[in-house]
Amino acid sequence: MAMESTKFTGIMLSSTLALLAGTQGVLAEELNLYTTREPGLIQPLIDAFTQSTGVTVNTIFLQDGIAERVIAEGDKSPADVLMTVDAGVLVDLVEKGLTQSIESEALTSVIPATLRDDEGHWFALSMRARAVYAATDLDLTEITYEQLADPEWKGRVCIRSGLHPYNVALTGSFIAHHGEEAAKEWLTGLKANLARPAAGGDRDVARDIMGDLCDIGVANSYYVGLMRSGAGGPEQEEWAKGIRMILPTFENGGTQVNITGAAVARHAPNKDQAVRFLEYLVSDEAQAIYAQANFEYPVNANATVDPLIAEYGALTPDTIDIVEGVKFRAAASQMAEQVGFDN
Repeated sequence: MAMESTKFTGIMLSSTLALLAGTQGVLAEELNLYTTREPGLIQPLIDAFTQSTGVTVNTIFLQDGIAERVIAEGDKSPADVLMTVDAGVLVDLVEKGLTQSIESEALTSVIPATLRDDEGHWFALSMRARAVYAATDLDLTEITYEQLADPEWKGRVCIRSGLHPYNVALTGSFIAHHGEEAAKEWLTGLKANLARPAAGGDRDVARDIMGDLCDIGVANSYYVGLMRSGAGGPEQEEWAKGIRMILPTFENGGTQVNITGAAVARHAPNKDQAVRFLEYLVSDEAQAIYAQANFEYPVNANATVDPLIAEYGALTPDTIDIVEGVKFRAAASQMAEQVGFDN
């Protein structure tokens, strides 16, 4: 049985679930993937896996609510692989008992220990860096996250909402490095440096630097590739021409990253195929496809970074376990509200 990939709709998923549930136990060369990734990003990998192995991947694309979906299905869930963006979501899947531990040298030998679960419940597949965009005429080639709060940047910084998950994750990692008191002081200093209210999206940071509203800004790395490639249209391509991307680091640390990751579902009817799929996704071949599809950084050090991103230098991911930052996300959200970051 091969199921056409499609966006989530209630009717379609209900039909799909019934079909998949009814075939549990007989799917020898198939697996069922639940993912929140955009179809255009993941489909090239699925096609390559099927071509390489002969295993069919039945895909359900969920915009959100992956945990709620699997909980509702219970032990009859046909899900084999749960793939999503954000380490916090993966940790949440584990805490809700929706994943299972697996052992795979192919995975643990490629993925750094800081980017996978200690018990083998989930594994990072790609990384996106929380980067700094800088005006091309600015004499700036390096900066730390701590320096974003320096008074020299007063009225010169653009960033999106402090409550957005991208920035909550950054603040959470800052807390993991320096503690809550220091993080609150940093966040207050960063707010004082804003050129405009914290709002909009990451690509708006490039737009506003191009428009001389700010000199530097905080945004994700892969947007640079999307803008420079022309995938976002000619206007965004022009925005990208006005910026240079810098990979900041924490003092005595590395660059803050978030991940796309995946786990084998707790009740996976096709566990062996699910593990095989995850192992394929960290292969040199699949990692190169991933990097080219969305300009993300591979977790496999042997894989090729897309040239549009690679020219900004090598990424050195942060030295702390990504889960350490996840632990402080609730505190980070509360802190953003306490300092009135978005006001």
